[in-house]
Amino acid sequence: MGKVEKNTVPNPESSTQLTGLQRSNAKKVAAGVPAILSSIRHVFGSMGIGRGVRALHKLNQYNGFDCPGCAWPDPDDERSRLGEYCENGAKAIAEEATSKKVDALFFEQHSISYLAALSDFEIGKKGRIAQPMYVAPGSDYYEEISWENAFQKIAKHLNGLKSPNEAIFYTSGRTSNEAAFLYQLFVRAYGTNNLPDCSNMCHESSGVALSETLGIGKGSVTLDDFNESEVILILGQNPGTNHPRMLTALQKAKQRGAMIIVINPIIEAGMVRFANPQQLTGLMGGTTKLADLYLQVKINGDMALLQVLAKLLLEEEAQRPGKVLDQGFIQDKTAGFEAYKTHLNQLDSAALVATCGIPLDELKKVAQILSQKNKIIACWAMGLTQHKNAVNTIKEVVNILLLKGSIGKPGAGTCPVRGHSNVQGDRTMGIYEKPPKSLLDNLEKEFQFSPPRENGYDTVASIKAMHSGAAKVFFAMGGNFLSATPDTYYTAKALQKCDLTVHVATKLNRSHLIHGKEALILPCLARTDLDSINGEPQFVTVENSMGVVHQSKGNLAPISEKLLSEPEIVCRLALATLPHNTIDWKSFYMNYDTIRYCIEKCIPGFHNYNERVRKPGGFYLPNAARSNQYYTHTGKANFSISNVVATKLQEDEFLMMTIRSHDQFNTTIYGLNDRYRGIKNERRIVLINPRDIEKCGFVSGDVVDLYNSHNNSERIASKFIIVPYQIPEQCVATYFPEANVLVPIDSTADYSNTPTSKSVVIKIRKHSDF
Repeated sequence: MGKVEKNTVPNPESSTQLTGLQRSNAKKVAAGVPAILSSIRHVFGSMGIGRGVRALHKLNQYNGFDCPGCAWPDPDDERSRLGEYCENGAKAIAEEATSKKVDALFFEQHSISYLAALSDFEIGKKGRIAQPMYVAPGSDYYEEISWENAFQKIAKHLNGLKSPNEAIFYTSGRTSNEAAFLYQLFVRAYGTNNLPDCSNMCHESSGVALSETLGIGKGSVTLDDFNESEVILILGQNPGTNHPRMLTALQKAKQRGAMIIVINPIIEAGMVRFANPQQLTGLMGGTTKLADLYLQVKINGDMALLQVLAKLLLEEEAQRPGKVLDQGFIQDKTAGFEAYKTHLNQLDSAALVATCGIPLDELKKVAQILSQKNKIIACWAMGLTQHKNAVNTIKEVVNILLLKGSIGKPGAGTCPVRGHSNVQGDRTMGIYEKPPKSLLDNLEKEFQFSPPRENGYDTVASIKAMHSGAAKVFFAMGGNFLSATPDTYYTAKALQKCDLTVHVATKLNRSHLIHGKEALILPCLARTDLDSINGEPQFVTVENSMGVVHQSKGNLAPISEKLLSEPEIVCRLALATLPHNTIDWKSFYMNYDTIRYCIEKCIPGFHNYNERVRKPGGFYLPNAARSNQYYTHTGKANFSISNVVATKLQEDEFLMMTIRSHDQFNTTIYGLNDRYRGIKNERRIVLINPRDIEKCGFVSGDVVDLYNSHNNSERIASKFIIVPYQIPEQCVATYFPEANVLVPIDSTADYSNTPTSKSVVIKIRKHSDF
């Protein structure tokens, strides 16, 4: 086979070619037998029965490897030997451990521009990258390069910069603790704090809000708390698709008497009923009702809704003094209550109700439940974090918990559910553009160098720096940066302006095809891969959403002998770039225990790291809020005062949120079906309320363009199919990354600078060809 000829300029967007939408009714039950069949089809279709069985047998087991998908915790006690994983975990393994590979011949036969014309789904299905690849200036083809030459090229670029701050070092949430620690150590030894990560785009708002109110940027609950909770609030989250194992915890909570209240613009099957595929009753069609109340809030109406609930609780407390609010907790453990109370009393309830879109009678039902309980867990995900007012909305969640004393007690607390397997661990390890002084002091003491003290670029600032020419080298430790970030064409231009872009990766993705003047792909071992050094198996560690650090050890033969582990990649890059540095980089990648010995000297909570992490299940990191200690500026948990600023839409405008389909995890597209929503064989769809469709003169199935003109810059996402759906009026939903082109680069959350991917103002018009 000869070369596939260049046919277009590399496309930063996924293909706009429609694949043939098929519709069915939205499901009312999640998981069950269909989840098992889907898991089998993906796993055995990607790697064969033998390799598939070996992978699933060790997935999330004490002596196995951690799922590369979401960060939902494993049980502390019993783990199912049949399968301690969910459908989407199985899909993640199918993608990662596939036996398909893209070798040097593949890249010789396929130009970059040809590959870029494919959809993200088609690109991802090509297989694992088998060797380091390099593209020279002006070339449209990747060519194989040796590891040594790859490191030397990167070192030459880095050492040729006028300042270390002209380099960007991005991190994805799948990087292990060991690799993350080494990575930030190298970057700071090199001389910059430009360490943006995927937290900047997802849960940064949670970290900012929780740090200011409770003194720690992580959630406060453990998995056991779900067994004792009386009420579980779930806001802006779709566990059935994004964190399916959470459904088991919710099922157990329901069976113990907990009430579940869901606040979300779309009715999601995973929050209605659950058929547990690991129980006989679930296999036989038995289901558990999960949501007791389901409030279809308008997009970004959560803050208004929470303030109405707080006002209703205060009114009930006035009627029954000492019976509704936890006055002892408020007096002893909190600050700012009186000012908060005064602020609430001044708010217009009718205006808040109109903004959230939930009738007052429904809100009173929720308030009545909350008034009678004080073991309350609040869970949320990106449905809260990706709005302009995201930080203040999350502070309102905390306000509700503080009123009820629902922090620092069994069955109660905060639960931001992280969307990637070690994104929380990476931040713990120091992947942060605003490093705390204590970390820098510890690094300086342990490694005898002076780390930079000024803050670096976060993700949005990094994109702008590359776009302006202030940053010239981009290095990504995992991830699909282009497809994950906002304003696709702007970000693409930013990457193309770089002198060098480098991606450490397991599989081909769009970010490898929209590159700098020179580019490298460095293929690494995956979670499922056996990592052995001189015949000695190694393991890495991760931290889940609830602060448990545990080990992960792959058991499958790597698909190529030319792969390196992430720790070895970082260390060899450091050796090439910093030849006179006194840090013993080689010792780190020869034995990962050596890395962990250094981590325990620099990161609080990791004493006796190597010993404790070898115990089944690992160990919990300290969590002050869990212990009713609050390291804030007041020394207490802080009430917050916020004002709702409703998005004002013109009659022909809509508020768009980007969502995942059931066949994807973040930017990885497993397939073209969204089973629970009844959508098959298509991703370019827009969910719209039937009344809006009629009002605009559209009909179901129309092909339309979505567009906006933020700051006088028009953005267009072309060829989306209208799908009628139960969603609040003037609200629409689309899949990412297809709709990321519409998210403006300069539309970000206050305080956290997170892109506002869940509240994008758009207009809709018929596509000219249809």
